[in-house]
Amino acid sequence: MSGARPALIVGNWKMHRTAAESASLARELAERLRPTAGREVAIAPPFTALPGVAAALAGSPIALAAQDIFWESEGPYTGEISALMLQDLGVRHVIIGHSERRRHLGETDHMVNRKVAAALRSDLRPLVCVGEAEAERLAGTAAAVVRDQVLRALEGVAAGEAARLAVAYEPIWAIGTGRAATPGDIVEMHAGIRVTLRTLLGEAGDATRILYGGSVTPANIDGLMASQGVDGALVGGASLKAEDFARICDYR
Repeated sequence: MSGARPALIVGNWKMHRTAAESASLARELAERLRPTAGREVAIAPPFTALPGVAAALAGSPIALAAQDIFWESEGPYTGEISALMLQDLGVRHVIIGHSERRRHLGETDHMVNRKVAAALRSDLRPLVCVGEAEAERLAGTAAAVVRDQVLRALEGVAAGEAARLAVAYEPIWAIGTGRAATPGDIVEMHAGIRVTLRTLLGEAGDATRILYGGSVTPANIDGLMASQGVDGALVGGASLKAEDFARICDYR
């Protein structure tokens, strides 16, 4: 990883935990984690748990993240959540374009791009997820697929926003399967994403953090974070266990 870019570890709780359970887990994490120089931590509970988790994290080094955002600031959009609503709850980071939303809810690169723009119009920091399916990797098109996702997601983004952006490389076949990508694949894909960021944003693209996600565990986090080009991790299941997530955040 690069010392010039602070590491970022984000726990994505997905559709798990009630509001009360989420607040309890957040309090336990707040007690376990201490500020570490050059390292940032955020957790993304379900929307219903954001207020309680925000209260539980008060005074701790853990930032609040959301799992999604809508691209309009207000209006007749039943079920959607705006940037203003998230900021009102103290949210700092927002996950955009997770493969589960792309696969189950039909989210497209164009929709992702509009959500990124909405986050950047506010004070939110977008974390854009990209990644290939197993068939695409086997076909040898993984690098091209991910490059196109980055190009479309960040189309129109100004170079001055680079430091507020983060990209999470999450190979779809590694999410929730226990099969993390190999170190060589991770380094190669992160290097390709970095080249694409420089194409879009010029030298400013070096300020954008690139995270790895996909079956991140306490057992593999040290190796992942030692890999060239890896600036952090987007953690799924392991972030639901305070002991496991604390160990991930305390990677060596």
